[in-house]
Amino acid sequence: MTIVELTHLYKDLHRHPELSFQEHRTARKVADWLTKLGYDVSSGVGGTGVVGRLGNGPGPTVLLRADMDALPVEEATGLPYASTATGIDADGATVPVMHACGHDMHMACLVGAADQLIRARADWAGTLLVVFQPGEEVGSGARRMVEDGLYRRFGRPDIVLGQHVMPLPAGTVGWRAGPTFAATDAFRVTLFGKGAHGSRPEVAVDPVVMAAAVVMRLQTVVSREIAAGDTAVVTVGSIRAGVKGNIIPDDAEIRVSIRTYTPGVRRSVLAAFERIVAAEAAASNAPRAPEIVRTSSFPVLENDARATARTVAALEAALGPERVVEIPAVTASEDVGELATAADAPLCFWTLGGTDPRVHRDARLNAEDVPSNHQATYAPVIEPTLSTGVRALAAAARTWLSDPIT
Repeated sequence: MTIVELTHLYKDLHRHPELSFQEHRTARKVADWLTKLGYDVSSGVGGTGVVGRLGNGPGPTVLLRADMDALPVEEATGLPYASTATGIDADGATVPVMHACGHDMHMACLVGAADQLIRARADWAGTLLVVFQPGEEVGSGARRMVEDGLYRRFGRPDIVLGQHVMPLPAGTVGWRAGPTFAATDAFRVTLFGKGAHGSRPEVAVDPVVMAAAVVMRLQTVVSREIAAGDTAVVTVGSIRAGVKGNIIPDDAEIRVSIRTYTPGVRRSVLAAFERIVAAEAAASNAPRAPEIVRTSSFPVLENDARATARTVAALEAALGPERVVEIPAVTASEDVGELATAADAPLCFWTLGGTDPRVHRDARLNAEDVPSNHQATYAPVIEPTLSTGVRALAAAARTWLSDPIT
């Protein structure tokens, strides 16, 4: 495939995003491309997942993974190929949809790498699995594919490889051994009060005030209960309550995301979270205990040290050592590690720079000026992000595949 064809595919995927486990058009697109390239293609794995398999003689099995789902975000990039799509979320609401996390770039890069590897199959031996995974944003797509017989049906990999576009300079990749992406625990909390007319708060139990108290108290968990040398993030990303300014509602809902790296810190933060929610409800004289529902959970993504060293050497050879940099741990989360854990295989997952180097350079003293994943203004610059991602995936896979028997 030419870079023009891959660019066209990327723009098409960006223009037509789909929410988690609704990636039907997306799956058809990548399945059609894999079929044209000559892969044995299976769709509907784990719901909407797609697997392309290429057997090329005896040797290791290498799994390359890209995720497919988009986010409920209204795009504000102003790009000519910007999304205007909408979808129905898990609560039944119509929401705008955008590839605000770069999964469209991941897919285009993997299709390009699949093309390069099948064209070069005279130079390697083994089995290649290219996996397009649904539902990464909700933390269950990898698990669903495994539960649907991913390895029983297509073979167990000896290595799991992948990448994620990030706000680093385009043309570079970043790596880290050990814990690299954080664990995430996400919750929906419903706080119960007693509704009333806004003019008579004395006869109400105001869940809006209750929710505000919970939000403010949660900000003290990291600053006052976690050691300075440890890492944790507690974010309240959504508050919903009431429909009118002069009506005190019966309940309020908040959505919370908690990110940690170590089991001890994870236990401490979760315990503090539950304690604070219960205590603020009690302090407000709530008529019912709050309801806490876990909505998603991601494990820590841990890159195998030996696998990372071997893969990084291949990336440096393909891209140049100056374009392959060690990075600090990332507080975002990923479920690709579940593919490796289920296969009892090592994992190497790196970051792919997607920001115009000039923009990144101009904003280096003000990192908040660089659009980041999950923002309405985020979209990676197509080049050199796309060509770098293709070369990185192909080079990483090639270093794990056997040389052909001559």
